[in-house]
Amino acid sequence: MPTNPAWVKALKPSGPQGSELLQQERAKSNLNVDQLAEFMFTKEILERNERILNILAADPVFDKSQNYFRGRTERIEAALARGKRLQQLQVKHKWSRDEFQVANELISEPTPYGLHSTMFLVTLREQGTPEQHKLFLEKAEAYKIIGCYAQTELGHGSNVRGLETIATWNPEDKTFTLHSPHLTASKWWIGSLGKVANHAVVMAQLYIGGKNYGPHPFVVQIRDLKTHEPLPNIHVGDIGPKFGYNTMDNGFLLFKEVKIPHINMLARFSRIDPDTNKYIRPSNPSLIYGTLTWVRSNIVLQSGSTLARGVTIATRYCAVRRQFQDRDAPANEPGENQVLNYTMVQVRLLPLLAATYALHFTGKGMISLYEENQKRMNGNVGKPSDANRAPGPEELNPGTDLLADLHATSCALKALASTTAAEGLEVCRRACGGHGYSSFSGIGSWYADYLPTVTWEGDNYMLTQQVSRYLLKSARSVLKGKAAGNDTTRFLTEFVRRRDIGAAFDVIGNDQDLVDAFSWRVAFLTFEALRHRDEDKQSWNSLLVDFWRLSTAHAQYIIVKNFHEALNDSKTTAQLDPDTVSLLHKLFRLYALHTLEREASEFYSSAAVTVRQITLARTKAVMKLLEEVRPHAVRLVDAWKFPDWQLDSSLGRYDGNVYEDMFHRASEVNPLNSIVFDPYPDSKVLFKKDERENLRSKL
Repeated sequence: MPTNPAWVKALKPSGPQGSELLQQERAKSNLNVDQLAEFMFTKEILERNERILNILAADPVFDKSQNYFRGRTERIEAALARGKRLQQLQVKHKWSRDEFQVANELISEPTPYGLHSTMFLVTLREQGTPEQHKLFLEKAEAYKIIGCYAQTELGHGSNVRGLETIATWNPEDKTFTLHSPHLTASKWWIGSLGKVANHAVVMAQLYIGGKNYGPHPFVVQIRDLKTHEPLPNIHVGDIGPKFGYNTMDNGFLLFKEVKIPHINMLARFSRIDPDTNKYIRPSNPSLIYGTLTWVRSNIVLQSGSTLARGVTIATRYCAVRRQFQDRDAPANEPGENQVLNYTMVQVRLLPLLAATYALHFTGKGMISLYEENQKRMNGNVGKPSDANRAPGPEELNPGTDLLADLHATSCALKALASTTAAEGLEVCRRACGGHGYSSFSGIGSWYADYLPTVTWEGDNYMLTQQVSRYLLKSARSVLKGKAAGNDTTRFLTEFVRRRDIGAAFDVIGNDQDLVDAFSWRVAFLTFEALRHRDEDKQSWNSLLVDFWRLSTAHAQYIIVKNFHEALNDSKTTAQLDPDTVSLLHKLFRLYALHTLEREASEFYSSAAVTVRQITLARTKAVMKLLEEVRPHAVRLVDAWKFPDWQLDSSLGRYDGNVYEDMFHRASEVNPLNSIVFDPYPDSKVLFKKDERENLRSKL
């Protein structure tokens, strides 16, 4: 493809250059970016990330120049090559699991090995016995077998108990028969299944002697290890293009009476005794939710980083982009105004910037809570009855199940955090104006790839029911005087004690009061829902909207509480200078008060705040915080330490050379410009000249 002529290359953007504008932005703030970044991630992790980045950026397999131009088949081909190369590099450099994950995050697109390296290996590790580890896990870790996690079906997703795939125990030869009795029993959406995997952990209904014992995991070989063709009576393939995530081979899978050995049922938690043919259930049913809680906790942590990518791109671009003139600008400043100076842009972006930090600290708190509970779960658990028990440990008595509070918290936060990140990315894209619609913005493709998170690992709306179920049971335990000792029952008990007296929270002037107002709102909504359910006898279905609001309120409280606690931790004040701590407190108040303003009706109806306080929050406090955070916006996104190679964005470049990069990608990297069309309808020729092969040979 011909390069740009010299006279085009000599052109520069008009007015102040993007690099100059970002330099000015950074000069406005005294925020110590490196100090804040090291506090958030540690110096060792930042150095590790840079080391891995240098390895990837130097390898031609990971060249990103054509990412935005490839069709789906080409993208899958490139992703497969990258997935293979990643595994080679993991072996070569002896990368740990965390280092391998960092490499995947830097590439910023899923590879067809994605579900093998996460769910397949994790499930084998967490739910397999030592014998099964020897048989399956060791081979999988060495990539001698490639696997996936096949749970979702064409007809069922969130309702795991409704799965239609059947695994029948055969006592005569000690095997299981897997069968798909209906079209809707087809496994669907399964990452890494479409073309790559030769094994799958299949969730299927276990039948013994005609009795259904519910969904259980089975390791099933689906393709020949040499030819990679499907095995007899197994139909498997790719489900086709999606809204995003098109570098992943999501697949379908059907069985026609396929037999597998007894050893293939993962048996750490439950199993069948092959001698007696009896089902042995887990001593503690809640243990099987440990892995899922870990996954959701990580989604919460990653949501902050996911949103931060979009906020970084939008904030830098809005500092470079200039449009219109401020009507009240002095006569000696006739130039166009930076977009980031408009309060309508600030009120969309800066609360999201605050949310990135709030989600980061909340995610770290969730991981710590998960690790603490895993230790406590080893032996120190109750053994409640399974009779009439609905799915999820939130159904267990909160006083006897240590995992219940963590599970409900992880459900609430997963639902809110992933929704905040997904919707926030779209806000960031729109804040970039017309150029945000270009793939070169780096936001659109990232948004499309992240979007499935709001439905996988539990649909966000469905998860809110589990949260509300737990809160209602906790409220009942409080009223009966049998409450467990955790934060949830603490604020519910406090609400019962004070509800006749009333609340008087100084949300404008006191940070702790602001946190307490959030917990008061949750308690009010909980007891309102409990009254509708227990006293008014309303149906569960009629209360689903109330439950969604309750779960959202609970998650918002947890985020505000975690952010507040992180900032008041002695480690924070010891590792950060006072100015940085003060700025983070402003971000805390911006997130909390902006949320309070948006949810004003619930805060008011619960009597947590007055109309005057809501008005002050909107007209005074939030607007003042936007003004105070604005000078630090660019440095605050810099602290996330996203390298340009990872962002792959013209608009979000660290140096601010936005327009130069956009024009270069469009004119010199775009393969369509290597084609000369024949535009006349009467001509049988489509192209007069096609130099794409020459372009490919250069790449």
